[in-house]
Amino acid sequence: MSDSQWTKQGGTFSHKNACKEFGLTEDEIIDAMKAGKLQYRQNYAHGNPYFRVLRKEVEALANELHGNNAVEEQEVKFKLKKINREINSLKRKLSALEKQKVELLEIQKHIKA
Repeated sequence: MSDSQWTKQGGTFSHKNACKEFGLTEDEIIDAMKAGKLQYRQNYAHGNPYFRVLRKEVEALANELHGNNAVEEQEVKFKLKKINREINSLKRKLSALEKQKVELLEIQKHIKA
């Protein structure tokens, strides 16, 4: 595989995120790296090592190990989890803004009075 996959945005991710997104275990990914099924590069974040892997290869590995339906099901679960997280974040922001609005309306009342 060419270097273009390594530099393409969204073409790589950490082995930890690969586990979350495709429902693989860390051992399955490490075993595949040792067997040569996955290309990887070792990086460090704050002194802690992690592996960067190619998204396409991880997806192919997940299909091989768990079947296509399992990968699709895991993908839907991952996307739903991400959407729910965003919805909850927006609810918290909305709640804070509503409180600010009430406070500002109270201040406005006092200023007019």
